[in-house]
Amino acid sequence: MKIRKVSPADLKVGMLIPWNVYNESGGLLVRKGHLIASAAQIEALVERGSFEDDSEQGAQTRGPDSVLRKLNAAQLELQMLLKAIALRVTPPDLRRQLEDVARLVDEAVALSADTALAAILHNQQAMPYPVRHSVDTAVLAQVLARAVKMAPAPMLSMTLAALTMNVGMLEQHERLHASRAPLTVAEQAMLQAHPQRGVDLLRQAGIDDPLWLDCVLSHHENEDGGGYPAGRNGADLAEAAKIIAIADRYSARVAERGYRKNLPPNTALREILLEAGRTLDGQLAAVLIRELGIYPIGTYVRLLNGEIGVVSRKGLNPTTPHVESIVGPRGAPLDVFLRRDTRGELHGIREVLGAAQVNAPFRMEQIWGRVASL
Repeated sequence: MKIRKVSPADLKVGMLIPWNVYNESGGLLVRKGHLIASAAQIEALVERGSFEDDSEQGAQTRGPDSVLRKLNAAQLELQMLLKAIALRVTPPDLRRQLEDVARLVDEAVALSADTALAAILHNQQAMPYPVRHSVDTAVLAQVLARAVKMAPAPMLSMTLAALTMNVGMLEQHERLHASRAPLTVAEQAMLQAHPQRGVDLLRQAGIDDPLWLDCVLSHHENEDGGGYPAGRNGADLAEAAKIIAIADRYSARVAERGYRKNLPPNTALREILLEAGRTLDGQLAAVLIRELGIYPIGTYVRLLNGEIGVVSRKGLNPTTPHVESIVGPRGAPLDVFLRRDTRGELHGIREVLGAAQVNAPFRMEQIWGRVASL
């Protein structure tokens, strides 16, 4: 690792600094994650600052293409951009930078949709919830859009909308996520106002894509007109907005959240199926069930022989996915995971388990291979 002077090309207004910056005597000038709010800050850091450059080391040690690396990189970059939009200090090339994030999501899903879907359940500590949830929603929206053969241009607008849908409540989102108290009247009002506020912030940042903005505005509208902020019904909603609505609700329900207990994936799917035709589009709900299966990838299950496993990929039919057993029938974690075909009587699925019921930590790479490496 070498020490390198900060150059003007390293920093942009609106970005979060990706490393600690030190002065000539080794004193800390600015911590990693500091938001660059002005050109004057850049000039000061270029004049006085240095940082530890590990880019060459990273290039030597970087492994094969990985879904997790792409998604984690997307989350890190998105965190900086959303903060910049919320603070109204966006860089002039904001759209290009957001498209780079969307491209990482697209590449992750193309590399392994199974691993990208599993990351929604098993990569929940990578970043703060507001950023992670936006990327999770974009992943699932991409899976659904591919299933309905959406054209590339609207798919890109839809992905960008999923990534930015909650920028209108970014400051409050993490606090609400961590809170265990019921939402107050004021917090509920803020939630109902955030789609319009998000559109306003995006317009101020130079975003004028009509489908992107419409999806942000309407991702909480319902088929029956009972959603917000405008009470529009399904006939007035774009397919892209309906896809985001389903992806948003599924991803939120399976996520670990402070004020609301997360649901097992099959329960979240059951709730969405019950809402089909009323609050959510019935055809898209059917596509969601078809793409995820009755036991979505990443679900914890107990087998008939007593083993506990993780659904690793879909099987020949929705009720018999492939499972990697991680806990033996007597409750001891397995040193070597066992691949199980749940079509057999011995290895059929007995029940779905919540994450809190399974005390057997594992790395995603152990189940999904090198495409899940960090």
